[in-house]
Amino acid sequence: KDMKFYDRKREIAALTEIEAASRKSAQFTVITGRRRIGKTSLVRKAYEGRAYLHFIASRKAEADLCESFQNEITEKLGVPLLGEVRRFADIFRFVMEYAHKHPVTLFIDEFQEFFRVNPSIYGDMQGIWDANKDKSRINLVVGGSVYSLMIKLFRNKKEPLYGRQTRMLSVKPFSVSTLKEILRDQRPKYKPEDLLALWTFTGGVAKYVELLMDNGATTKEKMIDFIVAEDSIFLSEGKAILIEEFGKDYGTYFSILTLIARGKTTRNEIESAIGKEIGGYLTKLEDDFGLIEKHQPLFEKTTQKSVRYRLNDNFLCFWFRFIHRFSYMVEIAAFDQLKDIIRRDYETFSGRALERYFREALVESGKYTRISSWWDRKGENEIDLIAESEIDKTADFFEIKRRESKFNARNLSDKVDAFLRTTGRFASYKTARIGLSMSDM
Repeated sequence: KDMKFYDRKREIAALTEIEAASRKSAQFTVITGRRRIGKTSLVRKAYEGRAYLHFIASRKAEADLCESFQNEITEKLGVPLLGEVRRFADIFRFVMEYAHKHPVTLFIDEFQEFFRVNPSIYGDMQGIWDANKDKSRINLVVGGSVYSLMIKLFRNKKEPLYGRQTRMLSVKPFSVSTLKEILRDQRPKYKPEDLLALWTFTGGVAKYVELLMDNGATTKEKMIDFIVAEDSIFLSEGKAILIEEFGKDYGTYFSILTLIARGKTTRNEIESAIGKEIGGYLTKLEDDFGLIEKHQPLFEKTTQKSVRYRLNDNFLCFWFRFIHRFSYMVEIAAFDQLKDIIRRDYETFSGRALERYFREALVESGKYTRISSWWDRKGENEIDLIAESEIDKTADFFEIKRRESKFNARNLSDKVDAFLRTTGRFASYKTARIGLSMSDM
């Protein structure tokens, strides 16, 4: 059976509330989120059963796009636009003016594509919006998946639409509790290994989860078989998402992300592998593309030496580590060989994903005010997760292993002592030392 619609209650509530507000004054909402995260299905679900205009901006000539938008207006609003419209500005003006008398919701999908169709569209929209917004009861929602362009459009002072939006909604991957619910519905007797695999491969991205579930790939083995197959979308997906983001410079970005996915996480390690200065690339990957994040030991003063980078998208982590790195196998359809490599390295790879899983679970629990990790300069002591509650004055120290039997309480205690000595923090706190494994998922 096809996967039903899950979660997103907060976002649906926000969109419903914004629609109600638009009856009184014009609303302009920007929805961002990575490709395949479910922005379109979210809007569809929120406005189910109500007529709204849905424009998809794609790379066509402006006149062709206008023709399809015109058909949408005639069909949904039952009003004909006279004659042939060739400029998007005229369509947008028509809708804004129509909304003086009739409240209307307009959803423009892949909004960043207008950069390619005709960049002056944004300036035209600004003028029309400013002239009509006080009288127009429009609920304008725009969504886009190219992170860098959407951020540029609304956060860069030089862009015409800067500051025009009334709300920004960011659609995130499914939470770990939602992933559990989905897997439970599809396979009530799932094993922790299957849940970890679903998290490791998809990171909770709606479309990937849906593809696996709709195709009965509910165990770790079936997931690997489905992902690494002749016509699987997963094989080309990393490229499809990122070449648009990076443009012609993508080679260097891809090398950096591959190294991070393989566990080379300090700037020194990456630079010596690539053989050139990459500071600018790292900054862009973090700030413009939102793909990596900096980590440093808890309470450490910032020094470039102590910083580690990590990819914040599980699927891309997997894609760079296995698909991109072994793309020469994909080219000759050596799928069985690639699956063997994934199985061979899976323990180590999913161990890192398990740490991210528990970090998300701790965040979701809402019990803590700070969650981080710690390692010392020599690299001798490392603590996977430290969760502090400033309210209860408690600090929990976690060691994460795939198997419970691998947890060594004595070892963790020694590391915690090293942490307390080095940082001098948490002296008056109640502390706990806890081992977590797949059986705790």
